[in-house]
Amino acid sequence: MLTISQLAAYAGVTVRAVRHYHQIGLLPEPQRDASGYRRYGPTAVVSLIKIRTLANAGVPLSQIGQMLEANASTFGEAIQRIDSHLRDEIERLETSRKQIAQLAAGDSLALPPEVVAYLDRLREIGVSERVVEGERDGWILLAARWPDRIHEMMPSKFAQLDDPLLVRLYGVMSEISDSDVGDDSRLEEVADILAGLAEQAYASGEINLGELAHDDLPFDLLDALAVESDPRMERLLDLMRERGWAGWTRKKRLAEPPD
Repeated sequence: MLTISQLAAYAGVTVRAVRHYHQIGLLPEPQRDASGYRRYGPTAVVSLIKIRTLANAGVPLSQIGQMLEANASTFGEAIQRIDSHLRDEIERLETSRKQIAQLAAGDSLALPPEVVAYLDRLREIGVSERVVEGERDGWILLAARWPDRIHEMMPSKFAQLDDPLLVRLYGVMSEISDSDVGDDSRLEEVADILAGLAEQAYASGEINLGELAHDDLPFDLLDALAVESDPRMERLLDLMRERGWAGWTRKKRLAEPPD
């Protein structure tokens, strides 16, 4: 007859596990000997090995008792249900692993591949990491609001990077973001460039956003995001208004330019 320690060692579990199985009624607790110690026979060893095998296979402890008492047909059905549950759990974990990988990748979190490629292109032309991070967060807002429209927006965004004026804009914004000192002269240049780009888009009709223009929330969030990231952007908004434009993510003409 075995002590609890010998039983646990034979079955490949811990003494604590054996006591837990007793507590939940999974393994019957044996009679104690004259010295007050539990003594286990071969039936208890076989039962414990079965319990360990099922538990290691992922069967919940709450189901093991029923399975030990089931006939072959019922046991097989239970195994199939558990296997199906495990497959679902594996799929869920694989999805979680992909999401964790995206977290490690940084830019690809909550963003489609074409936007990630666009951010990489900004880095290639020398845009500062702080500005790239701002762009990334802005695209996260847009992708959440219009997930089916992002792929339509990206070709024109890439094409715009061929415009030296836009590249200059990113350059000046990078200089501003890397400095903690307010410099109105550089903000003035940013406002001039933005107003110039707005005039170009207005003249070519590119500034027409279609039905997206009626969805105020994403644009309001984008403007607020810029100000939260750098309070100096409030001054930029004022400078844009002085030039006849409201905002910069959805530029709206405040008045017709003078003749």
